[in-house]
Amino acid sequence: MTSSFEDTKLSIIIPCYNEINTIKDIIKAVRAVELDIKREIIVVDDGSKDGTRDYLASINEEDNIEVFLHETNRGKGAAIRTGINAASGDIVLIQDADMEYDPKEYPRLLQPILDGNADVVYGSRFVGGEAHRVLYFWHSVGNRWLTLLSNAFTNLNLTDMEVCYKVFKKSILDQIELKEDRFGFEPEVTAKIARLKCPIYEVGISYHGRTYEEGKKINWKDGLRAVYVIIKYGFFR
Repeated sequence: MTSSFEDTKLSIIIPCYNEINTIKDIIKAVRAVELDIKREIIVVDDGSKDGTRDYLASINEEDNIEVFLHETNRGKGAAIRTGINAASGDIVLIQDADMEYDPKEYPRLLQPILDGNADVVYGSRFVGGEAHRVLYFWHSVGNRWLTLLSNAFTNLNLTDMEVCYKVFKKSILDQIELKEDRFGFEPEVTAKIARLKCPIYEVGISYHGRTYEEGKKINWKDGLRAVYVIIKYGFFR
């Protein structure tokens, strides 16, 4: 990235729920990324009960960090909407709080937008030669099947629709209305940006997945909801 982007601002949205074991580390990692553009960090706690929100309250407005606290658990999609509404940047990036995704990859994710080629960039855990933790077979099958189903309705050729790392020009997000409260955010936002016919790029990323014992939250019910969301926004506009 060059100095010509010095007036560009990045909004990093971190939705979190019961992530006291990782929230400090992810914020530290996000802060440590070297970027030639300005940034703001927006953390949205979605009703945590494990001490996460107490920690976040202690760092609110510290070093370009703004914290929003949901009084009840409303879901990842609701937390992301809160973050988007608060974002003042030209570019918006979604970052999970669980350390499965490495903020060091921000420059790679941002480059297609900064080069003027893309309006939206998705990371992909299934392309490229980056490191991946070996975990659940059926989980990976489910991800690929949901991506295939989504592609059938959107006419995109994504390889990883369910990935956390999604980067948008804020002007693109301003054109769509998001409604899904939980993990249905992923297929919903994909369907709605596909209708805008804007240029979408994918870049390979590393993935350091965690087990359910380590705190992974998405489950088969969320998979069924994703199918419903894909069909809903595929047929009904």
